[in-house]
Amino acid sequence: MTRTYDEYKGIIEEHLLDYFPTMDSRVDILRKAMAYSLEAGGKRLRPVLLLAACEFGGCDYREALPYAAAIEYVHTYSLIHDDLPAMDNDNLRRGIPTNHIVFGEDMAILAGDALLNTAMEVMMRNLTLHFDNHEKLMNCVRAALTIAKAAGVTGMIAGQVADVKNISDNVDSDIVDFIDSNKTGALIKAPVIAGLRIAGVKKEMILDFDIYAENIGKAFQISDDILDITSNPETLGKSIGKDQEEGKCNYAAVNGMDAAKKELNILTENAIAALEKYGEKAEFFTDLAEKLKERDH
Repeated sequence: MTRTYDEYKGIIEEHLLDYFPTMDSRVDILRKAMAYSLEAGGKRLRPVLLLAACEFGGCDYREALPYAAAIEYVHTYSLIHDDLPAMDNDNLRRGIPTNHIVFGEDMAILAGDALLNTAMEVMMRNLTLHFDNHEKLMNCVRAALTIAKAAGVTGMIAGQVADVKNISDNVDSDIVDFIDSNKTGALIKAPVIAGLRIAGVKKEMILDFDIYAENIGKAFQISDDILDITSNPETLGKSIGKDQEEGKCNYAAVNGMDAAKKELNILTENAIAALEKYGEKAEFFTDLAEKLKERDH
């Protein structure tokens, strides 16, 4: 069955809080802080990709729901921490005040930590359901490892470090590519690969989708860089011009706007070409690549 993006997004919205842990009422403020950012909306791109990849691989999306929720928890944690004064110092995210503006820096840090820990707990708990099926267990272990690594020191955190510690007067295209591939791209590639892992597909398909996801991940960040210059806070739902204001490097700043738009087109074409062999079956993913290129927020 082929579902639309909005159908997958609706499934995610319905089940996003299903995996929240029960908390002592004395720390209810923590739950509120976690839920505040998690329920603030957004594209839900990462969990949508995970569910769609799982079904593309021939597996029921319900098998992947815990992992889809987990990756959105991870993504939301990363946004909370990214907005902190010590990082990007933003006061607007998804059209509402950022977490630390509402709950304070202390609770924002803890809410981010809690979302990351909850994501890992959700995936580990799911693994315990498959102890009687070794093949299924190993598929899910690989999916969980894919997500955990993408969020860690060889993925998103590495990209964030490079972003924080590099300013525009001492960067080159290699550093920009490293930041784009890790800070943003890693958590866009991971759900695609994790969804396919859960479905237990063959290596050839994973390699094809790895190329696809690598390209849309970079394209997504370059699109963000362009929108940071050309959009407005009302449309984008967050502050604009922050990279330029703080001297941070991005593709558009280092290579120019025309080069950024050209690279965005090339990456999109590469992503689509990677799935050419799958024809109409892969339309969800190829159409999505085009839509991400044309997005306005």
